[in-house]
This record gives sequence, C-alpha cells and structure tokens, in this order.
Amino acid sequence: EIKPPEKVQAMREAGALAREALEVAGRAVAPGVTTDAIDAVVHDFIVARGAYPSPLGYAGFPKSSSTSVNDIIAHGIPDDRPLEDGDILNIDLTVFLGGCHGDTSSMFYAGTPEPRDLRLCRATHRATLAGIEACGPGADFREVGRRIQAVADEAGYHICDVFVGHGIGTYFHGAPEVYPYANDVDQGVMRPGMTFTVEPILVEDGDENYLEWDDGWTIQSATSAR
Repeated sequence: EIKPPEKVQAMREAGALAREALEVAGRAVAPGVTTDAIDAVVHDFIVARGAYPSPLGYAGFPKSSSTSVNDIIAHGIPDDRPLEDGDILNIDLTVFLGGCHGDTSSMFYAGTPEPRDLRLCRATHRATLAGIEACGPGADFREVGRRIQAVADEAGYHICDVFVGHGIGTYFHGAPEVYPYANDVDQGVMRPGMTFTVEPILVEDGDENYLEWDDGWTIQSATSAR
C-alpha cells in the first residue's frame, strides 16, 4: 500500500505515541513487579492519550500488550507472576490513534541481567537497526533479512522463523511480510508511502524448537533457550 502524505503523518503520530507508551512500560519494569501491573500501566497511558491498545481483543488476545519473559519467544500474555532479578522481557505494544496503528517493542531487564542475556539483547538490537538501515526508496525487501542474518550469524544466534515483520496502517497486519532472515522471496522494492515493521527475534544456542501454549498465543523455546 502506498499511503498519501496525510496517512504517513498519521502513522508517524501513532508510532510516536507507541514509543512513548513503550518508555512508560519500561520504567515500570523491576524485580517484584508483575507483567499484569506493567500491562495496566500501558493500558491506562494509551487510553489517557485518546488512543486504543490495538492488541486488546485482537483475535481474542486478552491484554493491552504482550510481555515475553526469558524463554518465551513471543506473544506472552501478561500475568500475576512477579518478575525476578535477572529476568529479561520483551514488551510488544501497538496503539490505534487517528485511524492508524503504531507498533513497537523492545527488550528490558528486571534488575541486573546475566552477561549472556545482555549479549543476546544487544545483538538483537544491532540486528534490528541493521534491518532498519536497509530500508529506503528502491531497496529490495530481501535486503532487510540479509542484513539481520549477517548480524545474527556473526553473534552466533538463530533467527526465529515463526514470526515476520508486516505492513501496517489502518490495518494491524498486512502486506508485505518482512522476513527477518536471509530469503529469496521477491516482494519488489520499497516505495515512498509504504509503512511496515522490522521484527527480528534472535534465539541463543541455535535452538529452532518451540512450543505453543494452550492459550493459543504464547510461543516458548522448547529447550529453555532465550
């Protein structure tokens, strides 16, 4: 989808609010705090700003954000377990503002992370930035995956191939699928007015195995790899 300038501006505003909400969520992360409490902070902030938390009710998802702790790969549902010192978690949230969705996520530490966890999170951050830096008018979508793959390979991590980036706008998920690993899927080139996400998930120990919980959302490493 090629969006007109007014829609691009609406996307910028939704994305900016999502970023603010993510910072609010991150400040709530600490040992002893539950992910339910973090989700409540996120919900209240988004609603107070005149927006709606896009995940809430999406295909039955029960919360306003996703919190994936330690060996949860993605789509963890906030609950009443207190975070422990050394836990790492991804907070993934989306806001609906002005008719558009703004999607973002980041890793956070509860207390002091172990060196291996710090290394994993830093590598994932580098991979994300490498994928974003590949974007621009005329760029091949496959270049995003190539750049991310290079960072992951150098750091010694596996890229989870269950989840991909996606187009976003007045819709939560749409074309194109932005593969965060080396691939040969020809989706053409990027053009001004396109909006999409870049979402690599790096997993330690080359682990490709995962389990899906009965809740229909939570994806967990099968070997406790983070």
